[in-house]
Amino acid sequence: MEASSSGITNGKTKVFHPEGGVDLQGYHLDMQILPDGPKSDVDFSEILNAIQEMAKDVNILFDELEAVNSPCKDDDSLLHPGNLTSTSDDASRLETGGETAPERNKSNGLYFRDGKCRIDYILVYRKSNPQTEKREVFERNIRAEGLQMEKESSLINSDIIFVKLHAPWEVLGRYAEQMNVRMPFRRKIYYLPRRYKFMSRIDKQISRFRRWLPKKPMRLDKETLPDLEENDCYTAPFSQQRIHHFIIHNKDTFFNNATRSRIVHHILQRIKYEEGKNKIGLNRLLTNGSYEAAFPLHEGSYRSKNSIRTHGAENHRHLLYECWASWGVWYKYQPLDLVRRYFGEKIGLYFAWLGWYTGMLFPAAFIGLFVFLYGLTTLDHCQVSKEVCQAIDIIMCPVCDKYCPFMRLSDSCVYAKVTHLFDNGATVFFAVFMAVWATVFLEFWKRRRAVIAYDWDLIDWEEEEEEIRPQFEAKYSKKERMNPISGKPEPYQAFADKCSRLIVSASGIFFMICVVIAAVFGIVIYRVVTVSTFAAFKWALIRNNSQVATTGTAVCINFCIIMLLNVLYEKVALLLTNLEQPRTESEWENSFTLKMFLFQFVNLNSSTFYIAFFLGRFTGHPGAYLRLINRWRLEECHPSGCLIDLCMQMGIIMVLKQTWNNFMELGYPLIQNWWTRRKVRQEHGTERKISFPQWEKDYNLQPMNAYGLFDEYLEMILQFGFTTIFVAAFPLAPLLALLNNIIEIRLDAYKFVTQWRRPLASRAKDIGIWYGILEGIGILSVITNAFVIAITSDFIPRLVYAYKYGPCAGQGEAGQKCMVGYVNASLSVFQISDFENRSEPESDGSEFSGTPLKYCRYRDYRDPPHSLVPYGYTLQFWHVLAARLAFIIVFEHLVFCIKHLISYLIPDLPKDLRDRMRREKYLIQEMMYEAELERLQKERKERKKNGKAHHNEWP
Repeated sequence: MEASSSGITNGKTKVFHPEGGVDLQGYHLDMQILPDGPKSDVDFSEILNAIQEMAKDVNILFDELEAVNSPCKDDDSLLHPGNLTSTSDDASRLETGGETAPERNKSNGLYFRDGKCRIDYILVYRKSNPQTEKREVFERNIRAEGLQMEKESSLINSDIIFVKLHAPWEVLGRYAEQMNVRMPFRRKIYYLPRRYKFMSRIDKQISRFRRWLPKKPMRLDKETLPDLEENDCYTAPFSQQRIHHFIIHNKDTFFNNATRSRIVHHILQRIKYEEGKNKIGLNRLLTNGSYEAAFPLHEGSYRSKNSIRTHGAENHRHLLYECWASWGVWYKYQPLDLVRRYFGEKIGLYFAWLGWYTGMLFPAAFIGLFVFLYGLTTLDHCQVSKEVCQAIDIIMCPVCDKYCPFMRLSDSCVYAKVTHLFDNGATVFFAVFMAVWATVFLEFWKRRRAVIAYDWDLIDWEEEEEEIRPQFEAKYSKKERMNPISGKPEPYQAFADKCSRLIVSASGIFFMICVVIAAVFGIVIYRVVTVSTFAAFKWALIRNNSQVATTGTAVCINFCIIMLLNVLYEKVALLLTNLEQPRTESEWENSFTLKMFLFQFVNLNSSTFYIAFFLGRFTGHPGAYLRLINRWRLEECHPSGCLIDLCMQMGIIMVLKQTWNNFMELGYPLIQNWWTRRKVRQEHGTERKISFPQWEKDYNLQPMNAYGLFDEYLEMILQFGFTTIFVAAFPLAPLLALLNNIIEIRLDAYKFVTQWRRPLASRAKDIGIWYGILEGIGILSVITNAFVIAITSDFIPRLVYAYKYGPCAGQGEAGQKCMVGYVNASLSVFQISDFENRSEPESDGSEFSGTPLKYCRYRDYRDPPHSLVPYGYTLQFWHVLAARLAFIIVFEHLVFCIKHLISYLIPDLPKDLRDRMRREKYLIQEMMYEAELERLQKERKERKKNGKAHHNEWP
């Protein structure tokens, strides 16, 4: 569900054709380009100078708002109250067209009071807070680092103070070099291989034919999206010594807003607020309450009274809302390059992965729906369902002690038909398909991620950017060792200390998993106790459907327990992760993610595993039931099988979980923001409309989750588990996931753009540890689906009966005609007089035939009561057991072989991307050489003009 950068930009891409020429929005420069090979005779300096002259005419969005040429003054001595005349949300650029740039900047709430210094970061504190001394030291050190500061009081509460921070060019350049921030230095030159004339003619004919076809509705309008310059340029780590290599139209707009905020945040994380090793960083001040909030500003309002098609976007936030977060564009691709520019690479990668996952769900949902419809169309031809519905004379034994009555097998006719919808001949095919689908999804995501990493300059980012956490640095600053890569001393954690912390953390994880198992044990006790209670209920509807009522209420109670335990797990995972003292932020995130996933995965799926593999498997038989604590009889499956219980468990949990998550993601912030606006209206009255500056509007929004994108990823990963692990029992799971994700993309986008403060732009190379978790779920899904088909469903018993015991035994056929008599063969006979005293039902069954019953039937393969070994296993039981084990082994080996074959055949890096990377490396070397040569020639000319030429100078 995403669009590539080349597909949605304004078309300002430069292309070299082998026949000669460069096209740049109407400009044309004739030249000859040699394909790959040794260095050509082309004068690259002249070409690049011409391209740069052409690029001066390119208009970049918001340059007129951000262009500032005069330096800023640090005026933090005066604390100004808020201005009630700030521009409202609906102000347009047309209304301020006659103002000068500083006057316009003053009114939009994104600049200092002088209208020249752009606000890069906001800190918020209360004057009544006692941590005054720490703040003063911290702010003094902020000014010492070169950052400029200005303070302003809140319009709502005079106790709230906003600290506005601005980073001048010198500070930005110095720290951008330290952080290895990659910046554009030459526009990209795309090379198109030479095509034969015949192929060119075919392409022209195809292009003419496409003109008659309707435009792709999922494509975004190219004219509404700005040209993102950094995506059309080669980039390199910023260096002040080689600043002449970079494309700098305006120093104030060279670093975009997201990069400026990231640099300022990097500075704040390393500023001391007290003497001492541990007294460092903004995070600690936020933790101890010295500051109440810290965030970068949104770029104005996301709404406008003017149409984006006629007047254009007010700002990038408005553009994102119209083209991405609006519900009216739910069917369109995502503008990932714009998302990356506004929110950073980490959030951009999340939405790229979510879009890719949603797009891959389409074939899975279609096949799952086909399996369900196949079961629906073959329902009338299913021999097993017919025999169940016609079995009026077969009386089943009670499913619980005393209160449960005898029942006809035909009473479970509806459940037998519902079971056939999910357990039919296409189920095995669908299980194999989903296992292969999971592998294809992950393999093609690696290719997609490689393309995104190349387009966003993330290929070599990890080695350059990894930074030590301030907490780790403060904890282990006394022990240092040389970094083998950089050769610089860095804090070091001893091996014994690390192992001891990991052991304590692992013990905590094991304890919490035991808590989950205890909760499942409680649910099991509830089920075995409640089934008897519902069987004696006064209402006939509940009494006649006691097992379904038990399953439904147990699932709802289990869901409530899941949600309550999740709160506890979050606190325990945070405590254990901080105890481990990870070295870097990525290590901290990976450790916390793994713990929370283990907790929530076990919490969410433990009851499902119990129903799938343990329910009704170890109950014994009538007259010799196995009991829990020698008291409660274990629960049995419904006469139509256990699969209906598993379907109910998955369907209810999946729907409730997704509904709750969507409410908490959007509903809770909406309610919170509405309550804040309501309080403001009550305090200031409604007789006039108050316009707040941007920092106050953003402060009244909800902060992003403290763990970043963790909740968003976790929700989707758990959904992926539901979609794959037990998909053989619930083929509609991919369809439900697809419908949810279509809503989820726009819901998350709406939340990021409108309801949350702007998160700090962070960089990331991939989705991190989540990819390994997805691979683990893919492997687990093969195993679980094999066991579900072999053990939970009746696929194997039916197959054994058709080939060995049915009317077609020995003929090699397995059609519906071969299943005649299957129901009777799968039921055993029990003599009612053999019941235990505590299990004997209150009813004698005389309501069925007028006389007390002597025998009843139950699901199992056992000998009759008058055989030599009463109630012993029959030969058919051992045949079915052997077939089940053989199916598990064959299914797993076959699917794993297919998965590994697909992984081997699909390369991680597309061939065209590999060629582009090699070509770019070659061109960058040429450009750097030509740029350096041009600089030396200019210096030589200047020295000649000044009369300082030397005979031996080079070149």
